[in-house]
Amino acid sequence: MAQQETDEQINDGFVVDTEDCEARELAYRERGTVRPITVVGNPVLHKECKEVTEFGDELAALIDDMFASQKAAEGVGLAANQIGVDLKVFVYDCPDDEGMRHTGVVVNPVLQDLPADRRVLDDSNEGCLSVPTAYASLARPDVAEVHGQDAQGNPIKVRGTGYFARCLQHETDHLYGYLYIDRLSKRDRKDALRQMEEGTPRYETVPND
Repeated sequence: MAQQETDEQINDGFVVDTEDCEARELAYRERGTVRPITVVGNPVLHKECKEVTEFGDELAALIDDMFASQKAAEGVGLAANQIGVDLKVFVYDCPDDEGMRHTGVVVNPVLQDLPADRRVLDDSNEGCLSVPTAYASLARPDVAEVHGQDAQGNPIKVRGTGYFARCLQHETDHLYGYLYIDRLSKRDRKDALRQMEEGTPRYETVPND
């Protein structure tokens, strides 16, 4: 399957993910098929995912499906285990706090520890497609840097600030078996699960048997 030639442009070692976002995102999802979203309690969400070792048509097709599923659910980021696939890959189509759109893919992501003087905790609301209709305040660093690979297996680095930094941390967490509610106090986690129970998802989900 043909890959987007402009997907991975590198500048100072970091992916340029702000160019041609509309066209790239549309191309992915037009090739893809929407899949239902797994929700908290599904075993695939609560364990570390497997490393991606094969970079070919199957991975490309998965990425297409992830973009299609993310759009259908009106999300800004999606990890593979959120559509039931036990692999370390996430996609994103997310604005930062300045309104700049970022669109891309990270395979086998590793979140980097940044020096304290390079980050400030941002205590903002957070939600998750796998905890539908629920939101809670969660402090996260306002800068994030993720190292990984692109869809062809080339090494990449992605840097984000503000809301996009939150997205990068949130999606990387997913692939290591953590939901954002796992980082909440017991009281706040209970409240988030109550919100989920009382709400109705706007997209198809996988029932937990």
